[in-house]
Amino acid sequence: MAQTQLSTEAPPDGRRPTGAKEAKPASGARRGSRSGSTSRDTLAGYLFLSPWCIGMLLLTLGPMLASLYLSFTDYDLFTTPEWVGLENYTTMFSDERWLQSVRVTLGYVLIATPLKLIAALAVAMLLVRPRRGQGFYRSAFYAPSLIGASVSIGIVWRALFSDDGAVDSTLSLVGLGNDGWVGDPQLSLWVLVALSMWQFGAPMVIFLAGLKQIPRDLYEAASVDGAGWWRQFRSITVPMLSPIVFFNLLLETIHAFQVFTSAFVVSNGTGGPAGSTMFYTLYLYERGFEDFRMGYASAMAWMLLLGVGLVTLVLFRTSNAWVHYSGDESR
Repeated sequence: MAQTQLSTEAPPDGRRPTGAKEAKPASGARRGSRSGSTSRDTLAGYLFLSPWCIGMLLLTLGPMLASLYLSFTDYDLFTTPEWVGLENYTTMFSDERWLQSVRVTLGYVLIATPLKLIAALAVAMLLVRPRRGQGFYRSAFYAPSLIGASVSIGIVWRALFSDDGAVDSTLSLVGLGNDGWVGDPQLSLWVLVALSMWQFGAPMVIFLAGLKQIPRDLYEAASVDGAGWWRQFRSITVPMLSPIVFFNLLLETIHAFQVFTSAFVVSNGTGGPAGSTMFYTLYLYERGFEDFRMGYASAMAWMLLLGVGLVTLVLFRTSNAWVHYSGDESR
């Protein structure tokens, strides 16, 4: 019996015959197209990243490596650097003004940072509940942080706390005047602490965001159990807000080590009476750009970097004991 054969030719109407399979491109061609597309995407990504990479190399990494080299040299900005090895680093520990700048900076960090965070948290807790004019109050408290550590603010602050300033004149009315805070070695540092506390807007906003994430049910349940506001603050607010506290503490500590503009303007570039406001960065500027000891200043900069890194490491290591994350049962 004759067998019927299926024709492989296309029918006159152009329709594909039943049973015929559509031709597929070769696997090698697909791989080539895909790899070509990936290469173009990669190239486009590198092109978009190139401005950042160039800026990183020329404005950050390059100057850092240059300062690391200069820290081992005797360099005055005008002559060729002369290699002196570790002399700049060993000289610091016998430099009385360097030791004083370290003490002043550490004292400022230990005083200004906690007070600033306490003020920021207190105001954030006042503003977290809805109330009339809430947006205005939040903007008003945040406004000082927008100004930053500018020269104009330093000039105003110096005028306020000078011997004929508004602060001392007001305190004199109640018998507490002392001929100005800026010229008093016991009070000059507190002028800068007050300036730091006044600019608490940035941590306040972060605290506000954290407070809004705490479930209100916890406070309601604590109220039913008879817990007062202080018990609720210790048992609910502080543990639930501890990651935000740690974040703000870390940032504000680093910023406190870097204070310069306000100290320079308020002390008129002299470090205050008896060196009471001779911050580390202010002394670094004095060594590098007034005495032209750029090698010594570079070594000071790297010591500051190591010091801040050590403090940061300590904060991270100790955070396991007091920072509590939601859902982490191991802490």
